[in-house]
Amino acid sequence: MKKVLSLLLTLAMVATFVGCGSNQEPASTTDAAQTEEAAPAEDAAQTEEAAPAEDAAQTEEAAPAEESYEPVTLNIAYMPNYGSLWSVLTAKEKGYFDEVGITVEMVEFADGPTIIAAMESGSIDIGYIGQGAHKLCINGQASIFALSHISNGDALIGGAGITTVEDLAGKKVAYSSGSSSEDILVNSLNAAGMTMDDIEAVDMDASAIVTAMLSGGVDACATWSPNSLKILEEMSDATKLTDNMTFKDTTVSLASWIVMPSYAEENKDILVRFTKALFKAMDYAADDHYDEVAQYVATQVAQDYDSVYEQRGDADWLTGKEVSEGAANGLVEEYYETQKQGFVAAGAVEVDPVPAVSDYVMLDVMIEAGQ
Repeated sequence: MKKVLSLLLTLAMVATFVGCGSNQEPASTTDAAQTEEAAPAEDAAQTEEAAPAEDAAQTEEAAPAEESYEPVTLNIAYMPNYGSLWSVLTAKEKGYFDEVGITVEMVEFADGPTIIAAMESGSIDIGYIGQGAHKLCINGQASIFALSHISNGDALIGGAGITTVEDLAGKKVAYSSGSSSEDILVNSLNAAGMTMDDIEAVDMDASAIVTAMLSGGVDACATWSPNSLKILEEMSDATKLTDNMTFKDTTVSLASWIVMPSYAEENKDILVRFTKALFKAMDYAADDHYDEVAQYVATQVAQDYDSVYEQRGDADWLTGKEVSEGAANGLVEEYYETQKQGFVAAGAVEVDPVPAVSDYVMLDVMIEAGQ
């Protein structure tokens, strides 16, 4: 506006000089018009140049800052099979743990009870367990913070001439106490109206069961995949007597991720971060990526790819979305309640009163991790 007023005053002065007969060359009206047009154009250009900078500043302010995480390294206990590693290795290899600031150090163990013992000693932060070791969680030794999958990898296998559970009477049967091996053995005996007293039970390390069975050192065994697959493949006269699905009407065989109760109390945020990455991996791995995941597992456990790939049928591989939604709507709690009642019926729960599922299963972590 000031420029326009100045221009008008100039024109008025020029007109005055012309009227007085001044000898000065009058200003060209064309020049004046150009001046008048140029000024707003220059202002507009300056405004246009300034606008993007302003918009950029506003955009920068509006854009949400990426969530930053304090880096943490966790010692993770696993067992050398597909079921134990399918999600955690996928999270590691696909970079999902990196996204939440977690570095994982993988440590191999033979079974769940051994993993819990290592956690109690402080050498392991987070561990994976199969069905049998869940009784230890019910008895207060560990807390569950994430459901991994519903398993069908355990089996009771009879050698030559043993085709029913009843045939096990008086026979030498190998198993690993405190694990899912013991769980399926006890369930099978109970279903047949038998007890451990009716057999010659031989407690041994999980890795020794295959050798004992193949060499004829025992008549039967209770074990899990890939041991069960190897025995059935190499023993033409072996018979699978029962598996997890045999008892689907009375119990559910679960696999879970656990921590010490004290760790859970102090590090819930880390558990949520870990589970968030785990759930993302489960979504990916359960979506028909078995071949890729089997390669991850085969590399980690130094087994041939084909034998690992065969283990893809050992479970109902849940997605992270299914677990999180199940934790929110009560389905996951029902799974653990059914499992708990199976342990109670088998006399495996030693604490009184029997705890509620919510006392040892961190449903809130699963819900939050899925949000």
